[in-house]
Amino acid sequence: MRQLNRFQNILFLIGGAMMVIGAGFYVFGFSHPASWVFLVGALLFSSMQILQAYNGDSFVIRRLRRIMIFADILFILAGLLMVENAYNFLLPFFQNHITNGLNAYIIYIMGKWVVLLLVAAILEVYTTHRISHELEKEAKKP
Repeated sequence: MRQLNRFQNILFLIGGAMMVIGAGFYVFGFSHPASWVFLVGALLFSSMQILQAYNGDSFVIRRLRRIMIFADILFILAGLLMVENAYNFLLPFFQNHITNGLNAYIIYIMGKWVVLLLVAAILEVYTTHRISHELEKEAKKP
């Protein structure tokens, strides 16, 4: 795996910390600023993680990298849904153009960021551990 330089590594860590801080503050009632903090953190974290390219020929690691990129996309979508839950930008569209709009908004939008965040976090933990294991195994090969 290509390692990040010092500046990229700092951005990666700041992005992860912003995601944790944003999610925590959102849960404790500071939804407006916390949603933006989470979204910016998710963008930083995901973009730096995508820059960590794998140039080897292991099919397993390439597959795990694709899963990791999917988790990064889910982090960004969770951030967007978090912003939507805080500000309700799409609510007028649902009320004006969709039959039974408020119920549809609640069913399809409200609170779904939590599900995306949970799935992304599980995928992230799994792929991180599996990639490190596979890289160790690859390094031991003659």
